[in-house]
Amino acid sequence: MFTITRRFPVNEAGQPRLDRTDVWKGLEQKARDATRFVARMQECVVIEDVGYELTRDIIIRDEPHRERVTFTPEVEVVFERIGGNTTGYITNEIHEEDGELVLQFSFNLEKEGLPDGSEAEKEYFGRVEAEYADAIATTLGTIRATKKNAA
Repeated sequence: MFTITRRFPVNEAGQPRLDRTDVWKGLEQKARDATRFVARMQECVVIEDVGYELTRDIIIRDEPHRERVTFTPEVEVVFERIGGNTTGYITNEIHEEDGELVLQFSFNLEKEGLPDGSEAEKEYFGRVEAEYADAIATTLGTIRATKKNAA
């Protein structure tokens, strides 16, 4: 299993200031339609939504997956891979550090056919890490644009 955790400041100088609720609403939107937030996401279809949890079918990097998405309001969203050739989970967590909001992204994933700890696994998930970092930046940018347009 390959594990990565990265943190991103939520607020940047010269950008609309986001609070925890703004970030949370954006993460909820991302869970329900990730195509606006994740460049490599080709399809995202919610097949069941019970409010605190949903199940969705996604296609990312031409690979189909099913995910169970669990919400802890204004704290975290957990994306658990329950179908497809990659298993594990991804989390997006809202934290506060020194009075400032931080969005923490983690993934713990294992891809079928890639031996644990192998160079092939490191190479594959190195690319995936860069894509997810970009997705977090895009997520925060989309949330800022939404807030700016609402003002």
